[in-house]
Formats: sequence, C-alpha cells, structure tokens
Amino acid sequence: MKHCIVVVEDEKALRRVIVHNLTSRGHSVLEATTAAEALSVLSEERPDLLLLDINLPDRSGWDVLRVLRDMGREVPTVIVSAVRVSPGRLAEFKPRAYLPKPFPLESLLRLIEHDHGDEEEDGP
Repeated sequence: MKHCIVVVEDEKALRRVIVHNLTSRGHSVLEATTAAEALSVLSEERPDLLLLDINLPDRSGWDVLRVLRDMGREVPTVIVSAVRVSPGRLAEFKPRAYLPKPFPLESLLRLIEHDHGDEEEDGP
C-alpha cells in the first residue's frame, strides 16, 4: 500500500536518503526541516504517516505532537532520534514506532511497507 508521508528531518543527507527511498517505492513524500515547516505542512495535509525527528532547529518534535494533539489531530507517527527517548515520552505520545539513530534504512522501510496499524518496533 502506498502512503502519503511527511518527513520531518533537519539533517539534509539523512532526509535525502529517506525521501529518495520512499519516493522510489511509490510513496508521496512531503519534507520539512523545522517544527514550523512541519506544522505548516500538517495544517494543510492529512498524511498517512509522520516520520518525525525530535531534535529540530526551532522546536522539538514533541512540540509538534503537542500542537497536533491540541488541534485534535492524530497522525500515525514514527519517531527518529539521535537522543535516547524516555519511556515517559513514548507513553505520553504513543508513537507507532521509535527508531533510534542511526537506524538501518531497511527497518524504516519495513515499518512503512508492512504497516499493520498497531505494530511497534523498538530499536536496539
């Protein structure tokens, strides 16, 4: 199944690799490099999945999720972060999955390509 995916990642090289791999598999991908850009895209789009970095230049990914929650919007989210994410944050925001950086690209693609709605994958 092909998805509309919003990729929020400020690291240009990683974002390019992810976007290239997703679009080459037929997914529609929108990009954002900051929390503000992400919220702008998400205010106009209803993606099937949000791939969200936590450490963004202007605000955190958690802030993006708080704003979405305050708007009454639920977007299935995969958290990617170079910083270890606390169990409390995962419990608060209930992302579909959490992938600690660096992660094998195949792990991300497997999450998206074989999305069964309620599966979670924990990193190493």
